[in-house]
Amino acid sequence: MMGQAVFIAYYRVSTAKQGASGLGLDAQRQAVRAFLSGGSWTLAAEFTEVESGKRNDRPELTKALQACRVYGAKLVIAKLDRLSRDAHFLLGLEKAGVDFVAADMPMANRLTVGIMAMVADEERRMISARTKAALAAAKARGKKLGGNRGAMLTEAVRAAGLAARTSRADTRAADLAPVIAELRGCGVVTLNGIAQALTQRGIPTPRGHSAWSAVQVSRAIARAPQGKDGH
Repeated sequence: MMGQAVFIAYYRVSTAKQGASGLGLDAQRQAVRAFLSGGSWTLAAEFTEVESGKRNDRPELTKALQACRVYGAKLVIAKLDRLSRDAHFLLGLEKAGVDFVAADMPMANRLTVGIMAMVADEERRMISARTKAALAAAKARGKKLGGNRGAMLTEAVRAAGLAARTSRADTRAADLAPVIAELRGCGVVTLNGIAQALTQRGIPTPRGHSAWSAVQVSRAIARAPQGKDGH
């Protein structure tokens, strides 16, 4: 799977009747495959949601996003409105840490991310300006600045960085937990066996490598919620 783009497909139909009949679903699948046609790619999994476009609590989309994180894949959809017309929901995709592309509007992803980046940059600029103004005002009042403030800030930044890394590792372990549970249910119970199975499935390690080791599997199990009890 190395050298190939990996995708997770997400399809949505609006009613139970459409979901049962496949109405609209085949067209979405064809649109996705036509979009991917001509390249070197792997469609690792497909998820179909029978849901209203007005709701954001979509279990199949949650599974699809989880699969994207597990495989290091990109979410592909047939039409942008199959995800949501709500900008708040698209922001949720960014928070999920998953890149996506719509077959009918390939540039939408770049545009969305670009807008988010500009908003975030403006927010950082405003925070910086407010901080400088507050420091200048404090200095004008005769408040002594400096001392060990820099050291405290450095320690705070280090703590924030550690918390962020820990959160990412915990999220990754939680995403992998269902996959590992599935393998165990199929009789693959040893750490080496699970490592080999994850490697064969093309699921990257936490550091993005292709080959798993028993030690990495052990760490993932220990971090996962069900791994806290030692099982």
